[in-house]
Amino acid sequence: MKKVLILGGGFAGLEAAIYLRKYGFEVTMISNRDYLYVYPTSIWVPTGESSFDDVCIPLEKLQKVHGFELIIDEVEAIKSLEKKVYCKKETYEYEYLIVALGSGKVKHPGIENTLTICGEPTESLKIKDTLDKLIAKGSGKIAMGFGGNPKDPSNVRGGPAFEVLFNVHNQLKKLGIRDKFELTFFAPMAQPGARMGAQALKMMDVFFNKLDIKKQVGKKIVAFKENGIAFEDDVFIESDLTMFIAAGTGHKVFANSDLPLNDAGLVKINDYCEVLHDYDEAPENYNVFVIGDSAVLDGPDWRAKQGHIAEVMAKNTAFNIKAMEEGLSERKGYMEHLNILCVMDSGDGAAFVYRSDKRGFMLPMPVVGHWMKKGWGWYYKNSKLNKIPRLPGL
Repeated sequence: MKKVLILGGGFAGLEAAIYLRKYGFEVTMISNRDYLYVYPTSIWVPTGESSFDDVCIPLEKLQKVHGFELIIDEVEAIKSLEKKVYCKKETYEYEYLIVALGSGKVKHPGIENTLTICGEPTESLKIKDTLDKLIAKGSGKIAMGFGGNPKDPSNVRGGPAFEVLFNVHNQLKKLGIRDKFELTFFAPMAQPGARMGAQALKMMDVFFNKLDIKKQVGKKIVAFKENGIAFEDDVFIESDLTMFIAAGTGHKVFANSDLPLNDAGLVKINDYCEVLHDYDEAPENYNVFVIGDSAVLDGPDWRAKQGHIAEVMAKNTAFNIKAMEEGLSERKGYMEHLNILCVMDSGDGAAFVYRSDKRGFMLPMPVVGHWMKKGWGWYYKNSKLNKIPRLPGL
């Protein structure tokens, strides 16, 4: 079997490695971190409900379980014409390449005055530290929100902003000091969360009103300041803690690579996750695949990049590589699997959100929803480590 090089040790990269090893390929994974960070469960780190270690899986453990080679290095450039990947320590060659590096973030003026739950993992601890100081003080103003990227609307992470905000509300309520804090949700678009569907959008307003969370939407973010957020039309929100999830854009590595990019800097692929090189009319000759947040995601206007879509792309890519090696014409695509599927946690419950071409809804799940998401986090870690069987489709 030929060798496959995977760049990235997140959801997509790990899933690709697992399935390629099942098919008997030699797999090498390059990651700049020695752990996989379970972003969906990191929402509980700021409130202390989960520790940082709770939401990490050491890649060394995953390597031993699944039998791939692990290299900790920083990718600096991808040269597909040369079939080489240039990293900080070494240069690596490949026969098949899977890029799963994630995305970069849109830069906003004063972004250094914010913290995020969807960026560098250790920022979750900084959010916790800042929140703990405000709790010790006994009062404060907290603003949490997310931004968009007009060049690629699919690269938005709105759910975690809602989740952390609701969990902070729940924590302050338990401590009996919720009335001493002003909580504000903000976003530049007029209808943040609209991709979840009309019903979900209405229910979000119900949640905000019920929990006494202020809302600032529909105005462009001018700059983030040390003491708050400046919007157009001279609107300003004071904030002692600003958490902001910037929209995704092309990973910085792609600027030093020869991969075809869209206006947002993301890599162009077909339904089978093959890179759409413009070198000639046979892109498959280059054996390069891009999965997860690094790729341009085609589909309906409401499409959104999520972990389960990244894993579908990874599994299909592994299958497609196997088919190529066996000389088969069958291929599996990701677009037929596009949907929005999440359990939006609030600390004392959750809401089940689903959206497809046919329907979309939000179903409140008091109490049990919180433990469902907790259970998913336990399942994810233990199933990936082969401690428990994987459920079909999960």
